Amino acid sequence: MKMSAERTVRRPAAEVFEYFSDASNNPEWQHGMRSCEWTSQPPIRVGSTYEQHAKFAGRDIRSVFEVTAYDPGRMIEITTVASTFPIRVVRTVTPIDDTSCEVSADISGGPEGGLYKLLEPIMVRQAQRSVDRDYDRLVEILDSHGETSLTD
Repeated sequence: MKMSAERTVRRPAAEVFEYFSDASNNPEWQHGMRSCEWTSQPPIRVGSTYEQHAKFAGRDIRSVFEVTAYDPGRMIEITTVASTFPIRVVRTVTPIDDTSCEVSADISGGPEGGLYKLLEPIMVRQAQRSVDRDYDRLVEILDSHGETSLTD
């Protein structure tokens, strides 16, 4: 499965990246996310890990992720190291000007074989709709902070 999202956010790129790359914020903007906690010490870097619990298509999905690439302020790549739903996510933030930026995500993976293979076309559509809703929610949250800091 391959999905993507791209949105414009009316916030400075550095602030957006700080929020966007911190997995502990995921439950705030990702539908179905039950919990997400770092299991490694800050700061975020290649090798950092976190655990998350999500619900997708009526199923509980527990995953351990590792940061596999990291360009502070610009890009973070995360990959599952243990999951029933293995994925790879690349999130980027690109400045447009001093007050806005473009956020994007490329997501690939998903369960392999068996019933999932038969249901893949339906699951891809459902997952893309979920990703689109999540990124709409991300923009809504980030834009709503107005002149305040995202960490306040």
